[in-house]
Amino acid sequence: SSRQKNEYILRPETVETFYILHKITGDPIYRQWGWEIFQSIEKYCKTDIAYGKYGNVMNVNYKPQDSMESFFTAETLKYLYLLMDPDSEVDFEDHVFNTEAHPLNIHRKEDNSAAQ
Repeated sequence: SSRQKNEYILRPETVETFYILHKITGDPIYRQWGWEIFQSIEKYCKTDIAYGKYGNVMNVNYKPQDSMESFFTAETLKYLYLLMDPDSEVDFEDHVFNTEAHPLNIHRKEDNSAAQ
């Protein structure tokens, strides 16, 4: 039998998807949804000194656990920042993201065939 997990461990995939969809479509709904996720993280996952995974999203009285994976700051918060930043110079024409959400410049090889 398959068992549904009700935990949220601060993973980045949803906000990463919202960021990409917003960049492609320009639809403000993705920023709204990202903001709602950020507010929920602040409300339910914030601890006294950091953030923690939330063991049961079906229970609003649950307390966050004392466990924060590095991808939360490296990816989840970074994608939320990029999603909300209207002046971001990161674009899909000149950048590619690595697996840790670091935007890397694309260096294109110059076409020297016309100069010959």
